[in-house]
Amino acid sequence: MILFDCRYVVRSGHHDGISRYSARLVEALSRRMPVEMLISDRSQLALLPDLPWHLISSETSLREPWVARQINPLNPDAVFSPLQTMGSAGRRYGLVLTLHDLIYHRHRTPPRNLPWYIRMGWWLYHLSYGPQRRALNKPDEVVTVSETTKALIAEHRLTLRPVTVVRNAADPLTTDPPARKAGKGRDLVYMGSFMPYKNVDTLARAMTDLPGYRLHLLSRVPADERARLEALAPDGTLEFHDGVTDAEYAQLLDGAHALVHASLDEGFGIPLVEAMSVGTPIVVSDIPIFREIGGQAGIYADPHDSAAFAAAVRRLDVAAEWTRRSAAAREQARLFDWDASADVLYEVLRRVASKARPEDATR
Repeated sequence: MILFDCRYVVRSGHHDGISRYSARLVEALSRRMPVEMLISDRSQLALLPDLPWHLISSETSLREPWVARQINPLNPDAVFSPLQTMGSAGRRYGLVLTLHDLIYHRHRTPPRNLPWYIRMGWWLYHLSYGPQRRALNKPDEVVTVSETTKALIAEHRLTLRPVTVVRNAADPLTTDPPARKAGKGRDLVYMGSFMPYKNVDTLARAMTDLPGYRLHLLSRVPADERARLEALAPDGTLEFHDGVTDAEYAQLLDGAHALVHASLDEGFGIPLVEAMSVGTPIVVSDIPIFREIGGQAGIYADPHDSAAFAAAVRRLDVAAEWTRRSAAAREQARLFDWDASADVLYEVLRRVASKARPEDATR
């Protein structure tokens, strides 16, 4: 029996990145092997498939280093966690942990929604690679979401364990979107937070060189950040939505000239896949992870140069180029699929379970 750690699924509202990764993978994996879920709050079940579940302590509990004491009595063959922070002291089962990225080693500001003591620990944890190495050498195997992060794990010698890429993916915004043609509108869409490494400043400054364009910023934004960005862009070129529904997001993407993203660092880039899946071209930072996701479909620009970013956007003013990029985007998006990712994870968990319970190797 496999246990899947679903404690990172949000307790209300919409999925964030880790939450979606957990919910979609456990659902797809359950079609391939017996899976039971670990949760820390019954409200999480609203965003999870109808599978057997067990209630244990929160992932942010001070009990987390010894969470195996709660899991051992369940007698699993292996446990999969979508993060690398799951405790493992005293475990009697196979364990697979996930490292999504190394962003916070370079940008140490922790997410604001965490308790203060977790924020402090987060900051200290990322001061060096030592804690990461200790965490990633405790499981039997390690999973990551991209070849880019796998290469960084090797570069920084973070683990002696086997590392397998189980790709992130995106929920389809429409079931079968039709082929698109370039429209007359010049709406650009940005979906993401306003943390400093997201580098939204470059997008705002680029609007000076993009007359006739309008940049839609979809996520919730603090008032002071909104005022700061408005001061960087010409009047009337920024539209702040301060949060959108899934339906509104789909409608905005479907009518967009392009999705734009000037991030300096990312672990993946779900908005890129979401845009490409509906045939919206992407103009994004020239960073390794975006190259991996966008492939030949993307247009890439120096994230530190707003004029270069604007020039990259203007390449799509040629209708034939827009149409070509749109078709290439839809084709590229097909590489990111939850079922394909679950197939890879299935083999990892079978391998780990067979080592933990040699007598069950044929199951």
